[in-house]
Amino acid sequence: MLRRLTLTAVVSVAALTAATPLASAAAPLVPLPPLPILQGDWPAADTQTKLTVTVSESGNPAADGVFELECDPAGGSHPAAQRACDLLDEAAESGDNPFTATDRNAMCTQQMGGPAAARVEGTWQGQKVDARFSRANGCEISRWNALVPVLPSAR
Repeated sequence: MLRRLTLTAVVSVAALTAATPLASAAAPLVPLPPLPILQGDWPAADTQTKLTVTVSESGNPAADGVFELECDPAGGSHPAAQRACDLLDEAAESGDNPFTATDRNAMCTQQMGGPAAARVEGTWQGQKVDARFSRANGCEISRWNALVPVLPSAR
């Protein structure tokens, strides 16, 4: 196998070396256009937000379901797309990630905020998101409330 690879490499180099003088002699040198990387015109990193928000048992039947949220420009089937995108933009500007899970060692009040549950999947600011939300204790209620209107106000 190694012998075959070596032979292929030698033959390829020989063929390229033999073809290069002929090609350069036949064609005049043409300046290359500026490379985008050198000009700073390369496309920006994908910072678009595209999320699927799934909500159940929020206490508001109109708020339960699966909603698509797109930002820049705001759109999709999300009922409060512009306000949700504004909230996510504010979080990005302040360096906060609203999709971070609660620390397992956090001290949370043992209060029940209801059976509401949500899942947010997709991309936010170019980062993959797969976050689950509930109202199972004080920390989770606070986390949910911080993401309203991306998530609906739960009753």
